[in-house]
Amino acid sequence: MSTTLLLARHGQTVWHAENRYAGVSDVALTDTGRAQAEALGRWAAAHPVDAIWTSPVSRAVITAEPACRALGLTPFHEPDLRECDFGVVEGRTLAEFASEDPKAAEAFRADPVNHPFPGAEDPKTAAARGATALHRIAAAHDGERVLVVAHNTLLRLVLCELLSIPLRDYRRVFPQLRNAAVSELRTHRRSVGLISLNVPCETDVP
Repeated sequence: MSTTLLLARHGQTVWHAENRYAGVSDVALTDTGRAQAEALGRWAAAHPVDAIWTSPVSRAVITAEPACRALGLTPFHEPDLRECDFGVVEGRTLAEFASEDPKAAEAFRADPVNHPFPGAEDPKTAAARGATALHRIAAAHDGERVLVVAHNTLLRLVLCELLSIPLRDYRRVFPQLRNAAVSELRTHRRSVGLISLNVPCETDVP
């Protein structure tokens, strides 16, 4: 049997407007982010799922709460779904980093996997842990529909890993996963197919 994984990025955070890197930092949702979480909850109520898994980071846990409430489900927390650690760029923008170290910033733009930010988690390691976590979740919910709430960079790396796309292209192929939008994967054993990407829960929520 196949398992459907419904991947959602957490709601907008207070660092979103300036596009600051939020990896290991515990950054709060904005009012818009909380509204996006409520929209995801309404979507889940209309498209019932059998289980909900989240990153243990609070912005993901809080984003999943309305869906859990709507469906009467207790979420599972998976540490390997946490966001990447962005090293020296944590809490900063790429433009700020580029003004300090333009050569390193240009190398990152050209190949973010082989030239990650100084002190950052190896993107290959992040992709492997995230993909392994999704395979475990799919195996635990054979034939079911599972909502997974996690993070932008981690999920983009994982999508490349699962779909046999070169990791170095994750920023180009998947420029952004929108906050609280849903991307659907269909899995069967170790085979994975992308059914939809960045489907908004409600068109009137930013």
